[in-house]
Amino acid sequence: QVQLTESGGGLVQAGGSLRLSCVVTGSDFNLSDMAWYRQALGKQREFVALITIVGRTYYGDSVKGRFTISRENAQNTMYLQMNNLEPEDTAVYYCNDRRLARWGQGTQVTVSS
Repeated sequence: QVQLTESGGGLVQAGGSLRLSCVVTGSDFNLSDMAWYRQALGKQREFVALITIVGRTYYGDSVKGRFTISRENAQNTMYLQMNNLEPEDTAVYYCNDRRLARWGQGTQVTVSS
């Protein structure tokens, strides 16, 4: 059974940093493009970043230059390094396996001003 598990969320002050992790079990992680999305309260889910199986990366406009997506295939893990966080980054962050169309349960990130 495929499972995606996010971790690393929390409460941080504006300007701070967090690193999110997404561990994938039950599938061949190496074959999947992976992505991060987020959903703020009362808003639609928003694309944050994507990393392909060959390591090419793409970012949403609101996070370019501040967030970095990466993956470690040997650990079946994807990461999102978030720097210079802003209150507008407050949301539940979800990892997504694009090939299998599977989602994690989400991890809450709260940025205080």
